[in-house]
Amino acid sequence: MPRWKKILYALLGTAVLVAGGLFGWTFLHRPDTCADGVERIGDECVGVNGEGYDFGTPEIGGVARAIAQENKRIEKDPHVTVAMMLPLQSGSEALRRQIRSDLQGAYVGQLQANEGEGEPPRIRLVLANPGREYAHQAAVVDTLLRMARSPEDRLRAVTGFNLSLDATTQAVRRLTAHKVPVLASRITGDGIANEEGLDAVAKPKFPGLARIIPTNLEVARALAAFTGGQDREDRRTVLVHDTRQDSYNESLAKAFDSIEEKGPAGPAEMSFTSPAIDEAGSTGNQFTQIANNICSSEADTVYFAGRTLHLRLFALKLAEVGCEKRHYTIISGSDAASLRQYMSPDDWDKLRGTDGEAKVTVQYAAPAHPKAWETELSAWRKQWRKSHGREPTKDDLPQYLEEPKEALDTLTDLIETVRRRGTDLGAPPSLDDSRTMLVYDGMVTIDTALHLVQSGPADKVPSLEDVGGEWRQLKAQHRVPGTSGLICLTGGGNPYDKPVAVVELDPGREGEGTLKYVGLGWPTGTPQPRNCVIPSSTP
Repeated sequence: MPRWKKILYALLGTAVLVAGGLFGWTFLHRPDTCADGVERIGDECVGVNGEGYDFGTPEIGGVARAIAQENKRIEKDPHVTVAMMLPLQSGSEALRRQIRSDLQGAYVGQLQANEGEGEPPRIRLVLANPGREYAHQAAVVDTLLRMARSPEDRLRAVTGFNLSLDATTQAVRRLTAHKVPVLASRITGDGIANEEGLDAVAKPKFPGLARIIPTNLEVARALAAFTGGQDREDRRTVLVHDTRQDSYNESLAKAFDSIEEKGPAGPAEMSFTSPAIDEAGSTGNQFTQIANNICSSEADTVYFAGRTLHLRLFALKLAEVGCEKRHYTIISGSDAASLRQYMSPDDWDKLRGTDGEAKVTVQYAAPAHPKAWETELSAWRKQWRKSHGREPTKDDLPQYLEEPKEALDTLTDLIETVRRRGTDLGAPPSLDDSRTMLVYDGMVTIDTALHLVQSGPADKVPSLEDVGGEWRQLKAQHRVPGTSGLICLTGGGNPYDKPVAVVELDPGREGEGTLKYVGLGWPTGTPQPRNCVIPSSTP
């Protein structure tokens, strides 16, 4: 064979080997995808999808498919994309049910936003899973930023955000730094909020961020105003807090510690360290020691700054110690809204003891409660009749009660419409834990901003800056009647004097305990002003 042929064949052989090697390497190292736009990382499916994928969580399969169906229905109409970002997988059955409640609120909010005729833009909703505790948020944020720049996706807001963690803060910071509007519907950590004042509003920490739920500091103020915290004796209270790095725990502990009480000092704060949001670890052992130490003091009211799973364990340990037949009241923050879902029949028996009397009750500030508005309006009407000698007219009714009641009626009507259509949402939506209500309110708030900034042709898409700049206009005449209360946003994008529903978990004398609505607490101590006109100096 001529030498040149030998060289040619050798080169061809080498090329084949290289090509085969590259193909093999690519095949072996290609991303392991769970679905379109969703990559497998370890045992999680992380990414963005709006086509009905359930992210390996069967509980959300029905609502994910319902969202995809609505996306398909409006795909030929002028629309923008909104992303719902929160962890969508969990090994805990209780947490998976909570995720379903969140997505049910998002879906019904999407339906409400898309129901008008000739009112663009419609909302296409996608689900964004950043992994457990937002561990893979950076990759998901990368995708969302590309979607914000894409003329096909037209991402105009990101909502959800259910955990106040450092990783959550990083995600919000990066999104808003790239001008992507963020509407946080369920995070209470004080660190994920803009400050108020001329300088702070001019150069916000998170430009384009809005919140519709009070911070932990505001929650503590509302609880103190409602429960008479300022009049409580210091010696009768103690703070128990989790030292694990968690913005919710940290800010709630600081907020409780800031409550001024009268009389001599009580026991010093007591701490525990949990391994994770959804893991108990050795907290049971730690709680036994803490409960015994509380028993040695005069304290009968405990401010608890920790997550729901650990709150349940602490309440059971406190009841188990049961010193001197003392009754304890535990006061906690908004994360406790899911506490009842964690309780078993045996748990209720332990909280009430052998004599049937409650050893421990838990009060917490829920972001919302379905019985709040009707209960408060009934009490208000009774007082009005007593003072005026007649029935109040609709014009007499206080806006801060009547408008949220109407919003809640709209939500319940929508849920009934969905039921009659036979749409599978995995389970009937429950409003008791406030999740569905809060996420629904977030979607309605986004829809309000989108419609206020929309102008010109129906297919003209509002800019990211226009949407993010509209948050601060949502007050006074443009207030948003939410099912959780009037949403009136300040210059920093924070809700002004948003009420919290004080709820009590009472084991009662037998059977399953009750979740009882107690009343409304206001961060400023008084209800929101008429027409939601925010005063020039806000606390």
